[in-house]
Amino acid sequence: MPMGKSIVGRSQCQSCGKLIPWYRNIPILGYFINKGRCSHCKSQYSFRYPLVELIVAALWTVLFYYYGISWLFLEYCILSFGLVVGSFIDLDHMILPDEITLGGCVIGLLAAAINPERAFLDGLYGFLFGGGVLWLVAYVYYVFTGREGLGGGDIKLLGWIGSILGWKAIPFVILSSSVLGSLVGLYISRKSEDKLKAMIPFGPFIAAGALLYILGLKSVGIWYIDLFFPDF
Repeated sequence: MPMGKSIVGRSQCQSCGKLIPWYRNIPILGYFINKGRCSHCKSQYSFRYPLVELIVAALWTVLFYYYGISWLFLEYCILSFGLVVGSFIDLDHMILPDEITLGGCVIGLLAAAINPERAFLDGLYGFLFGGGVLWLVAYVYYVFTGREGLGGGDIKLLGWIGSILGWKAIPFVILSSSVLGSLVGLYISRKSEDKLKAMIPFGPFIAAGALLYILGLKSVGIWYIDLFFPDF
């Protein structure tokens, strides 16, 4: 996506452009079958390929354990896949493609309308609250510093998360991602010559907060909301 290439079609070697046969393109195993190299030009493949496949497979396995065969399981599989892909793109290019974030928002709202396990208004409020909160934070930061602290992709990503997890998940996702991002940011700033001007992508931390919520900490998020808004 960052290179403007289509994701439709068969996989090919990024060095020589040769198509990879299906029997050499089996998820996770394909990398080791190929011994980490292109069978044609012998170029080294990045270990990121099996790593990403393994992360997604592990997430889907845990999601199945928690939610079984259900609408939520399907939605969370799509969400987790998008979070993993978006996070790696953000780490490399400091962007979150609209195809992932805005596409996710559309999927989340449509799913809220047809998923009997969710309420559409909760998904709509989550979308508006999630995107609105980060937009406000980004705007206030820009007013006081004159610099962009959050990208538009982060705002859209939280909107997608809110459209699926509902508005009550947003405070937990923001709090947990902020804590994780602050810890990593402080470490990086100490190692950087620019100190606090060092930039790190925030998307992966938002993704981590959302995954923590759906993989066992939802009760903590609900408790956090009830603590301040007991009537909701």
